[in-house]
Amino acid sequence: MGDERVDTDTAMSPRTAQAWRIAELEREVRELRRTNRALRRWVTGTLSHDAAAETDGHDLAAAGLPDGIGAGTGAGVPDRATDGAEPAEHPKPAQHAEPAEHAGPAEHAGRDHPAPPPAPAHDSPAHRRPAQTPAPRPAVAFRALGPIEALVGGRPVDLGAPKQRALLALLVSTAGRPVPCDVIVEELWTGHPPPAAVSSLHAYVANLRRVLEPGRAPRTQPTVLRTHARGYLLDGRAVEVDVHRFSAHAVAGWQALDRGDAPGAVREFEGALALWRGPAYAEVADTALVRPDAARLEELRLSVAEGRCAALLAAGAHEIAVAELEAFVPDHPLREYGCELLSLALYRAGRQADALAVLRANQRYLARELGIDPRPALRRLEEQILNHAPALDWRAHPVASLKTARRPAPAADQRAPHRTARRQPPHHALLPRTDLPRTDLLRAPLPAEL
Repeated sequence: MGDERVDTDTAMSPRTAQAWRIAELEREVRELRRTNRALRRWVTGTLSHDAAAETDGHDLAAAGLPDGIGAGTGAGVPDRATDGAEPAEHPKPAQHAEPAEHAGPAEHAGRDHPAPPPAPAHDSPAHRRPAQTPAPRPAVAFRALGPIEALVGGRPVDLGAPKQRALLALLVSTAGRPVPCDVIVEELWTGHPPPAAVSSLHAYVANLRRVLEPGRAPRTQPTVLRTHARGYLLDGRAVEVDVHRFSAHAVAGWQALDRGDAPGAVREFEGALALWRGPAYAEVADTALVRPDAARLEELRLSVAEGRCAALLAAGAHEIAVAELEAFVPDHPLREYGCELLSLALYRAGRQADALAVLRANQRYLARELGIDPRPALRRLEEQILNHAPALDWRAHPVASLKTARRPAPAADQRAPHRTARRQPPHHALLPRTDLPRTDLLRAPLPAEL
């Protein structure tokens, strides 16, 4: 055959020989395609056999048979996944294995045709299903409480140039919501985009997709950074953002403090504050699209810091609260609640003069900077410190009694003399007050919920 082909090529004209070689190549391509389809069918059948064998193994295990019997590789049963074919004495394919309710008794389990014992009447397929495992955590996690970072499979990845990082920070801040391309261009280039801004944006998106989904096959749809209409969408269901974790810790901390679990509140607040590494969405914190949410998160961070100090006071850790608040109050002199907490912590730590000095310094600062007087709560605290009011002394588990005292008592409770002592409040500063905006901050929708 090879000699004939050589002779034919010699006798043909160059153009005819070239056409003949092209035809040969086309035939070889068709043959390769047929072989590829056959291999694909064979692999699919082998995987189906493996899945069926695994299912049979689960069913037999549920029926009480020993491991390895009837699972496709045990004694008396051929290994179907090895060669893809079954001996003649086992004509049934694995996917058509008989259900457990048609099997023989358990004492024949060691024979050539093992079968599980008959299932009880109530044993439906739903009862034989394995327990559902919790959904796995998303493979991509973002850290936006500071400079933007991304972890893929638990490992940090390189996010590229500053503009590319800013693009990702912008999309993380709006996770779950599509952002039009013209808005992204306007935000990234601060209203002065270059002529090739759209092309650069497309290149940044392509680079981020390769980084965030390294195992994605070519020409397949991305699942993390998706195209949506004339913009882009970071799918909130496929990613985890530390902003959401921070909000969850903050809510859990306030709830623990409200029910009297001061140590639990301290743990939750510390877990929330530990997520911060700098200003939220640092790369794009000053853009018009991100600025409101960045301000909301900063206000919530300060409120959580005050809540942690309130929890420390409720737990009796007055000296620790003093150390934390002495660093917090000078940086935020207009937050009167922090001043109130510091004064109470100093008083409980045996520093009455320092407690009064804090209140009077705050009074002078407000009068000089804003021309206003302190809140009535601060003036009342000053009077209580001067009079050594017993209500300022720390009590074990004070939050429950404080929670009862701060709400208007019903008429029936007012007539009950044995409840009067329980409603005596230690001091209202142990808990964050309802006139602060923390309730609105905690109830503000997350970016993925907008």
